[in-house]
Amino acid sequence: MIGIGEIQDAAQRIAGHVVRTPTLASPGLSALLGAPVTTKLELLQRTGSFKARGATAKLLTLTDAERAAGVVAVSGGNHGIALAHMAAALHIKATVVMSQSAPRRAADLVEAAGASLRLTDGMAEAFALAEQLRSEGLTLVHPFDDPMVIAGQGTVGLEFAEDLPNSGATAGSGALTDVLVSIGGGGLVAGVAAAFRALLPGVRVWGVETVGATAMADAITAGGPVTVPLSSVVTTLSAPSVSRLTYDHVAALVEDVLVVSDAEAVQGVLDFAEHGKVWTEPAAGCLLPAARQVLARVGDGARLGLVVCGGNATTADIAEWARRFELR
Repeated sequence: MIGIGEIQDAAQRIAGHVVRTPTLASPGLSALLGAPVTTKLELLQRTGSFKARGATAKLLTLTDAERAAGVVAVSGGNHGIALAHMAAALHIKATVVMSQSAPRRAADLVEAAGASLRLTDGMAEAFALAEQLRSEGLTLVHPFDDPMVIAGQGTVGLEFAEDLPNSGATAGSGALTDVLVSIGGGGLVAGVAAAFRALLPGVRVWGVETVGATAMADAITAGGPVTVPLSSVVTTLSAPSVSRLTYDHVAALVEDVLVVSDAEAVQGVLDFAEHGKVWTEPAAGCLLPAARQVLARVGDGARLGLVVCGGNATTADIAEWARRFELR
């Protein structure tokens, strides 16, 4: 299990390479949901998502030989973008493996950063190719199954807890009762939950997935990681399975994993824009319908924290999905 010491060490290591993103109350989202909402705006991070943290934390621990050989990552979008940019900044050669279904913009950004892009038919094939390249001498920077990466993502939770009003208080008298975090492979929620358990142990942490990308929800049901079929439009949450490492953290530290539809996630993007005044992607948009589920379960007095994980969606993407789901 990742402890607060490892997260604090990661924070010191990546300081100066990543942004300490704002933690802000959102009057608009508070009015929309009928409960106080505080946002951690990780969509303002370098490369547009939290992924820069874990990638940087891992890259900065490489040996000289590993740096010279280069790194490889598999990604549904944001991890690849982050690795490509952060590796370039550190003068490390990077290869990114992505599914053909990944957003075209993500692939373009990977190549623009100077990384070698390899495309496969699906995410399972992408993970297999990344493992092959690792066996050929590249260092794998896994998107979630790596303690160093989880510690890096945990710095989101560390900053969130530290930057809250009354941050030294427990949930009973402090600023938050419940924090919602999106789940792809589970690295972010594992790190955030570990940070909150150490710093604000009374705060409940909830994971959120979309229908067609329920690797963690299915793992919880099965009692361990399982392979799931992927059909969600939310490719940045579409891991074919979680890892034992992330599963163990979620099973121990997370209240529950909530599942919402693709349509609800896209509606969440529109609601974030209209009421929260920020442009997110569906991987963050899914937090709003899930927040309604949390409010229905915990009742009055809830004070919500939302980890707004990324904003790498184009207006064309959102417009297309809104038309598909007949949203306004």
